[in-house]
Amino acid sequence: MENLKKYFYLNPSVTFLNHGSFGATPKPVFEEYQNWQLRLERQPVLFLGREYDHLLYDSRMVLGKYLNADPEDLTYIPNATHGVNIIARSLKLAPGDEILTTDHEYGACDYTWDFICSKVSAKYIHQRISLPIHSDDEVVSQFWQGVTPQTKVIYLSHITSATALRLPVEKICQLAKAAGILTVVDAAHSPGQIPVDLQKLGADVAFGNCHKWMLSPKGAAFLYVREDLQHLVDPLIVSWGFNPTPETTTGSRFVDLLQWTGTKDPSAALTVPAAIRFMEEHHWDAVRTKSHELLRSGLEQICELVKMPPLYPLDSDLYFQMGIAPLPASNLAVLKSRLYDEYKIEVPLVQWQDRQFVRISVQGYNSQSDVDALVAALHDLLPQVKI
Repeated sequence: MENLKKYFYLNPSVTFLNHGSFGATPKPVFEEYQNWQLRLERQPVLFLGREYDHLLYDSRMVLGKYLNADPEDLTYIPNATHGVNIIARSLKLAPGDEILTTDHEYGACDYTWDFICSKVSAKYIHQRISLPIHSDDEVVSQFWQGVTPQTKVIYLSHITSATALRLPVEKICQLAKAAGILTVVDAAHSPGQIPVDLQKLGADVAFGNCHKWMLSPKGAAFLYVREDLQHLVDPLIVSWGFNPTPETTTGSRFVDLLQWTGTKDPSAALTVPAAIRFMEEHHWDAVRTKSHELLRSGLEQICELVKMPPLYPLDSDLYFQMGIAPLPASNLAVLKSRLYDEYKIEVPLVQWQDRQFVRISVQGYNSQSDVDALVAALHDLLPQVKI
């Protein structure tokens, strides 16, 4: 299968195994992005004043088809953190209400819930999901132990950031629906890395990034809210959509409130169809499969190197293009610095609970030599940075 490195602007002198942090945009998609920016600058009044809503609707149509969601139930937002802020601030929580999550969640989103809960004396509960983990049923069993009569919201990552674990959100959403609990899913890492069908997912609310595994430019993400719950959503910024005229309404109160929040460049969102087209043209199912195989090889080699077991079965679907391997107790700051300064390897090192990991992301531009370079560098450096 064709290696896609030639399509990316990434520095060829760097072994880049960190697609998961901010993504990377292919050259043809980035060129489309710049074309949208040029079109905006040539006639900004026409673009923002008369074409904006129609262009974004066309883009949401393509995104909706990709995610299996009605475009009227989707709106573009800058990033996933923006999404959790909209939802957390919209919910009318009362003292003693509980928001249940896992102990694997992304720090910025944790801070959002902490901030909101502190305002109303609600509780943000982290249910422990231990590692190693072996199956979906094990995750569900551990997680559901945290549900109480006070649980009003379940908030989960589809794929966690720190531990790269795919959580069985479909099963948890089914249980939550039966229990009358609202479900909010952070899909920051899933679209593009795995197939995402928002109807099958079953979440009441989901938000995710397009700029990571979907390959769009930075500044493109989406918020999905089930139609019957959209009346709960308040805008973070009140602007013209709060009271649109018949000429300016999109036809959706949800979209009106969130789409126009003042002057901004919508080029990243308008480029999402080009990113989806790039994936289709390059047979993305095969790219994902090849990337998963490379990642599996790397995780297995590192586990053998450090004489530690994997954190999830390597032949499972608990991880995809991003995964973690355990590390012995090490000075992570020194190790990360030396990996980059001496070996030109860009890869995140994670301190989670009392454990240390290396988190590897493999994308279509990576090769076996990239994975082997990381393993060789860890072979050299780990004895020197142990604590």
